[in-house]
Amino acid sequence: MKISRTMMVSAAMAGVLSACGGGGGSGGESHSPYSITLRAEKTQLPLNVSNYGVGQGVYAPFSTTLYVEGKEGGRPIPGGEDIFACNMAGGLDSGSLYYLDGDPAHEEDVDDGNGGEITVPLAYRSITLGSNSGGNSFHFHASNQAGTARIVCTVTDPRDKKVHSAAVEIAVGGTTGKPASLRMITPQQFMGTKGNIDTRNLPSTIAVQAQVHDDAIQPVSSSSGANVQVRILPGTDAAVGARLVAGSLSGGVLQLPSIGGLAQFSLLSGTDTGPIFLEFTADRSDNNVGNGIQDPISIIDVIPVLETLTAAPAVTDEDLGDVTNTIPYTHLLTATGGLPPLTWSATGLPKGLSVDAATGLLSGTPDDVEREYRATVTVRDKNKLSASGTIKLKLVGAVKPEDFAIANCNLDQVCPLGEVGSGETFAYAFTASVSGVTWSFAGLPDWLQHGTTGSTGYVSGRTAQCDHTATPRDPGDEGTYPFFVTATKGVTSVTRQVSVKVTCP
Repeated sequence: MKISRTMMVSAAMAGVLSACGGGGGSGGESHSPYSITLRAEKTQLPLNVSNYGVGQGVYAPFSTTLYVEGKEGGRPIPGGEDIFACNMAGGLDSGSLYYLDGDPAHEEDVDDGNGGEITVPLAYRSITLGSNSGGNSFHFHASNQAGTARIVCTVTDPRDKKVHSAAVEIAVGGTTGKPASLRMITPQQFMGTKGNIDTRNLPSTIAVQAQVHDDAIQPVSSSSGANVQVRILPGTDAAVGARLVAGSLSGGVLQLPSIGGLAQFSLLSGTDTGPIFLEFTADRSDNNVGNGIQDPISIIDVIPVLETLTAAPAVTDEDLGDVTNTIPYTHLLTATGGLPPLTWSATGLPKGLSVDAATGLLSGTPDDVEREYRATVTVRDKNKLSASGTIKLKLVGAVKPEDFAIANCNLDQVCPLGEVGSGETFAYAFTASVSGVTWSFAGLPDWLQHGTTGSTGYVSGRTAQCDHTATPRDPGDEGTYPFFVTATKGVTSVTRQVSVKVTCP
């Protein structure tokens, strides 16, 4: 009975507490903690070596979509702006974040290269997203650098200010670690000779780097030992006395390790000008040149050594026109820029013509096939910089006295062309035994005109009716009319004096 009574009192006390609101709780509000998830459509992307633009769908192979979602217990967190914050926590060289939401604030207008503009999305390293039904989406776009991008998104619980985070990693491309290409990098386009006073613009020591890439255009570092060999090629004046240095290493050949795909050294010039050719070699077989080179990958690059920094020499193409065969000819070639003295040379000239190396004077007596010639002329300055140009000329034959013959008339005679009566028409054609002749006339009487048809020159005209009482005489009156005819080809010509006799009945 005592136990029963106690139970009844407890039940009564429970009823009182319930009436006062002290027991149980409301079922309309949850107090579960926030949680966040982040996933990517693709967690591996190819290298974007061509810098293809960001996009969505099948024609955007270098982009992927990421989905971020926040929950309170098992339900979506409340919506709103600036709920999620997402950041590139690693691999920024391998890609960037994009909104792709059509908001003009996330886009910019750029030149399309044709005078117009196109709208492109902006790239970000961190973005802020609102919540709609507890989630949102954004995009990652790969670049041309292999690596792993780590993206972290966070959400803050407004009740207790606790920050919850989620992360995803996206692998971009990869590297074979085997050299496939080399490239020389240097801040100096030229260098000066040893002891050069112009050390600011023409230092005699310059820093040079050899960049090693694999077949995916990714940097290749040393795995063990040296993986780049650099050598000064002999055979030029500037190579004599030049040397390579890197730390305690010095000489005409160095074997160096690369860090981040770059092997660094310095080049020291000698006392003479000209080009220094550098040969760079890597071994694709094992990325090690110190144990023998089995599968060489090589390039040759050049560094000019100058005495004084001047404009580079330049030669302009020229058309010299007709040059007459077997006749002496001269023409002065010219160049701009360069450090004197200049040295000239030429190839492809007709036989008999040559260029003076010191002056650039083209001269001689050509004696070759009559045709068009295209010769290459080259000028080289004291810095041993050179330039070439093309000269065009047409070698034509000379006209000689025997080529312009009139009947059996001697050169020192006035050659009669014939007689014509008053009031009649006279015409005469002049020809030469060589082609390409032009014709000119001097001292023609007023009643004669001249012209050219093809390679033939002619005169023609009508005499006046005879009037013996007229003073002065009319054109074409009775008498002998002399004039001169000249046949010209190239720089040669032959002139003959001729006459026409007018008679009256």
